[in-house]
Amino acid sequence: MMIVSACLVGVNCKYNGGNNDNDKVKEFLKDKQYIIICPEQLGGLTTPRKPSEINQAGGKEVLIGNSKVISCENKDVTENFVKGAKESLNIAKIFNCKQALLKEGSPSCGCNLIYDGTFTGKKISGMGVTAALFNENNIEVFSEKEL
Repeated sequence: MMIVSACLVGVNCKYNGGNNDNDKVKEFLKDKQYIIICPEQLGGLTTPRKPSEINQAGGKEVLIGNSKVISCENKDVTENFVKGAKESLNIAKIFNCKQALLKEGSPSCGCNLIYDGTFTGKKISGMGVTAALFNENNIEVFSEKEL
């Protein structure tokens, strides 16, 4: 069983109310069992919502309290992102998921690259909050860019 970012299979849960529907992902998943999640919705954020970025760090730093997730309106949404990551991990454990296919660039799901917190479109190496928590719990994370 695998966890998959819901936006990648066409669920309108992206911050702007859209999705990241990806035919390559759907082809990859066609013979697999998977559960879809949106950590940001699981953390209590609405769709649509204001874009958020991790402030000059990665998800691991958020999880240990050394960084925050901030919206473009300068609202601290760290608690929502951490709650969403924990809820996502609970789901992964219930279904004994060993892998997670997540949306690259997301402050929750980014596996290799995330936005740098300046809202200028600049990306840095790092994981989102959920990806980092999965990684810490021995769930292999990879993105649609790696298919």
